[in-house]
Amino acid sequence: MQTQKKPSPAPATPDLRETEAQAGGFQAVRDAHQSEMAEDYVELIAELIESNGEARPVDISARLGVTQPTVSKNLARLKAAGLVSHERYRSVFLTEAGRALAEHCRRRHRTVVAFLQALGLDPDTAETDAEGIEHHVSDATLDAFARFIEQKG
Repeated sequence: MQTQKKPSPAPATPDLRETEAQAGGFQAVRDAHQSEMAEDYVELIAELIESNGEARPVDISARLGVTQPTVSKNLARLKAAGLVSHERYRSVFLTEAGRALAEHCRRRHRTVVAFLQALGLDPDTAETDAEGIEHHVSDATLDAFARFIEQKG
């Protein structure tokens, strides 16, 4: 006599709140990914202007390790967003909004690096890891990092 397999129970349906929370988390990551390019560019442009007196697309390309056409495409996006001013074959300049975003990114980056070093990471690893973390960390988490750094120091 053959035994029949019992059907496996249907997976439990997640609670609507859990589903919405998970969806919100994924949306936050997608939003962070979209803003990463702008943040990386304005931060680098500010650094180049500070160190070289100008930010040329060729320098941006070399520092980011991307092609000049990619830089041109992204500069057009940043210009449309009101973060940079740029004319073909000329240096790139940050608008007031671009400078504010660059400074915000620098502060966030320094906080993440200092936190990672406070945990015992070496400076090179802290810098490398901060590049990814800084785009995804919330203001509440940054505040917690800063409090930790103050307590440790």
